[in-house]
Amino acid sequence: MTTTRTLLFGALALASTHAAANWSTTVTAASDYTFNGVSQTQNDPALQASLDYAFDDGLYAGTWASNVDFGGDTNLEWDAYLGKYVTLNDNWSVDYGIAYYTYHGDSNSSDGNYPEIYSKFGYSNSLGHTEFNFWYSWDYFGTGAGHTIAMVAHSVEIAKGHTLRASFDVSNSLDGEKYMWDAGDKSYHHYRLAYQTSYEGFNFEVAAENTSLDYDTADERIVLSVSRTFNL
Repeated sequence: MTTTRTLLFGALALASTHAAANWSTTVTAASDYTFNGVSQTQNDPALQASLDYAFDDGLYAGTWASNVDFGGDTNLEWDAYLGKYVTLNDNWSVDYGIAYYTYHGDSNSSDGNYPEIYSKFGYSNSLGHTEFNFWYSWDYFGTGAGHTIAMVAHSVEIAKGHTLRASFDVSNSLDGEKYMWDAGDKSYHHYRLAYQTSYEGFNFEVAAENTSLDYDTADERIVLSVSRTFNL
């Protein structure tokens, strides 16, 4: 999952535990669209939007879209997801589901479509919120390769309405003959530190991130995003 989608799913899951079933949409403008530290827009800005439905039992479903640029004519990513958020006790929660990623703009863009399942465990206490997240695809970007992403993250409120979130994740191709990154790596590391706040209904994030990959769409960068959620 992208960081944007990770945050979106988390917010949607939490909201579903406090309200009856409802529709919502989130619109995001970002200085870059990064997928685990790798730009999906050739280091250019992105405009993103979602449409979601949350139920009072923690079940949620939705769709999400963003412009992309992989150097060809593919220019749109459009995803769908279905999941459920469950509160296990006062400290632990789990969020699990399935997503399907689709790509558009060229006659062969759909060759990159792929499914993914995910599970995210959350632990909250007086020191903040810790996440243990895992994603798995058996057909990564339509290549037939198995692929995993494992992440650990921690968020802490440094002042009322101001949060720092640090994360570390490892992306790993389970079949290097079918899928490797441009530098010939089967796996890589991604580091991210984000400051998050909100004002007048808008959510702001400034993030510094880097990867162990050695090419210009995966090097160190600062990413700014502004989003707003509307209840329909």
